[in-house]
Amino acid sequence: MSSESFFWMGKPIPFRAGESVAAALEAAGILSFGPAPGGGPTRYFCGIGACQCCLVRIDGCVREACLTPACSGARVEELGAADAKV
Repeated sequence: MSSESFFWMGKPIPFRAGESVAAALEAAGILSFGPAPGGGPTRYFCGIGACQCCLVRIDGCVREACLTPACSGARVEELGAADAKV
């Protein structure tokens, strides 16, 4: 198990070197990343950044979780209602 972790909604999530935020969340059993603009959940889907289904807020910036490498100590959160309307 990795000694590195980031925080998903305040909960530590371990990851392996080179792993994306989305892959680490999925490995931890987190399959929904929050609300999508259409009302459904955001999630890990295409894995190449094309679908925009995995948008999350990472250290205050909206990012694609599938393209963003996991970084120790990062704060990752689901998007808020204001973000979902963009």
